[in-house]
Amino acid sequence: MAWGDARTSGDALSDLGLWLGELAVFDATVAAVPFLWDLAVTDSVTCRAEVIELLQAVLEHGNAPQIEVQHAAHLAVLRGRSLVDVLSGDEDPAVRAAAIDLAGAIDGHACGTCRPRRAPAPCPPAGPRTPPSG
Repeated sequence: MAWGDARTSGDALSDLGLWLGELAVFDATVAAVPFLWDLAVTDSVTCRAEVIELLQAVLEHGNAPQIEVQHAAHLAVLRGRSLVDVLSGDEDPAVRAAAIDLAGAIDGHACGTCRPRRAPAPCPPAGPRTPPSG
């Protein structure tokens, strides 16, 4: 994908997308996201716009049975926000457009898994117990 021609890279990315984020996120997705960010910012990669679109797909999809995996995958994408700013100024118009779309998705991301979780309400302090009457 990183050094192939456009067709080979596109085919490899399509296959990878099915395993990482187009249908749901998986354990492997979490580990692969940093690699995808590396590909997105490497000029020699011929399918950088598609890599950015895959990152957005990871952010938009989940895995309800494995909430922890979904949360970790989303965080891995969100951590690349500073790279999106760089990619938004890229010379390639397709990369720029994909980066701008991803920036909007990152900035507006508020899925139930990633929303700040509220701590449970504290239990009221135990007061004096009154013996049962009767």
